[in-house]
Amino acid sequence: MINFQQKLENYAELAIKVGANLQKGQYLYVDITVKNIELAQLITKKAYEAGAKEVFINYEDDVITRLHYDHAPLDAFEQFPVWQSLQREWLAEEGCAFIKVKSSSPDLLKGVDHAKLIAAQKSAGIGMAIYRSYAQANKISWTVMAAPSKDWAATMFSHLAEHEQVPALWQAIFAATRADVDNPIEAWHKHDALLSAKVAELNEKNFHKLHYTAPGTDLMIELPQNHIWSGGGSKNADGFDFMANIPTEEVFTAPFKDGVDGYVSSTKPLSYSGNIIDQFKITFEKGRITGVEASQGEEILKNLIATDEGSHYLGEVALVPHHSPISDSGLLYYNTLFDENASNHLAIGSAYAFCVKDGTSMTADQLAAAGLNRSLTHVDFMIGSAYMNIDGITQDGTSVAVFRDGNWAF
Repeated sequence: MINFQQKLENYAELAIKVGANLQKGQYLYVDITVKNIELAQLITKKAYEAGAKEVFINYEDDVITRLHYDHAPLDAFEQFPVWQSLQREWLAEEGCAFIKVKSSSPDLLKGVDHAKLIAAQKSAGIGMAIYRSYAQANKISWTVMAAPSKDWAATMFSHLAEHEQVPALWQAIFAATRADVDNPIEAWHKHDALLSAKVAELNEKNFHKLHYTAPGTDLMIELPQNHIWSGGGSKNADGFDFMANIPTEEVFTAPFKDGVDGYVSSTKPLSYSGNIIDQFKITFEKGRITGVEASQGEEILKNLIATDEGSHYLGEVALVPHHSPISDSGLLYYNTLFDENASNHLAIGSAYAFCVKDGTSMTADQLAAAGLNRSLTHVDFMIGSAYMNIDGITQDGTSVAVFRDGNWAF
C-alpha cells in the first residue's frame, strides 16, 4: 500500500502537472491555509522542479478571517483592497498559473452580520472582475483543490475520535483525486479521455433544451445557439492543457439566460460564505429566479441571489452521474468542490465564456447577446439524485433520454 507521505507527494504533483500543468518559466500563485504548510512546501518544490520562474504563496487562516468579520467595521468590507486586484491582474497578464487549496470549515462564518457578508461578496466580485474574466475565458491556467482543516474534518467525520478525523479526511481527498493509485498522472489522463468522449457526444447531439424531472424538480433549460459542452481538461490561451478542478467528474455548458422555466430542489447542502444552506427550492420564469425557499440558510440564499442582476439567473448546467466515484463513496463533504462532483448541479451567476463558440474572444456585451449570463458571482448547487431523469430536446423537437434514474442513458 502507498503510505501517507507518498500520497501527499502525489497530490502535490497532480497540482503542478495536471491541475496547473505548470510550464518552464511560468509564475505560480497559490492560495492555501497556514494549517497546510507542508502541502504548500511540496507544491512549491514540485513547481520549481517543473521550472517555475517564481512561486507566490498567499497564506490564509480561519481564525484571523473570523476575527476580521467579528470585529472590523462594515466599511472595511465595502472596499476590496486595490492592491489585491492589481496583483491578480498583473499576474494574469504575465501568464501566471493559479492554484486555490480550499480548507475552510463549512460553518466558518455562521452568525456573522449578514450586511458584512453581502458587502464582502459584492466588493470582491467587483475587485476581482478582471481577474475572473481571464479565468472564465480560460486565458490562464487555474485549478481548485482542497486540504483538510480540523473543523471541516469534524463536520464530516463526527462519528470518529478527534485524532482520527483529519487523517480520515485526507484519505477521502486522496481517493477522490486518484492520489492513492500507483500512477496518478496516467490515471488522470485516462479519466480526462473518458470525460472528453462524453463531451464530444453531447456536442454532436446539439440539444436545444434539457428537461429535468425528479422529486421536487420539474425544470426546462434552454441552451444557447452554438453552445459548447466542456469537461475534464481545458486549454489556456497559449494552448497548454490544465484541469480547473481536482477532483472533477462533470461535463458542463451554459444555459440560455432567459430560457429557464420551472422549479428545482437541492439534494445536498451548500456551504456558501461560511454558512450552510440546505433543503432549498428555486423557481424560475423566463430565466429569472422568482421564488426561493429553504429549511436552513434561506436569508443567506436570498442575499446571494440579490448580489446583482445577473445573480438572478443561471450560468452553468453540469451533468454528473449518480454512480460516480465521489457519489459512490457515500460521503457528504459539505464542500462544493467535492459535492458538485457527486451530483448534477447548476450554478447561479456568471457563465463561462468558452461555453459558446468563439466566446473567449467576445466582449462582455457580445457574450450577453449570445445568451450567456454575466454576474459578479458564480455559485454551484447540487440537484442530482438516483431519482432524476433528464431528457434532451433536439432542434426538431424530438425527445432523447440523457439521464435515467440518475445515470447516463447513452
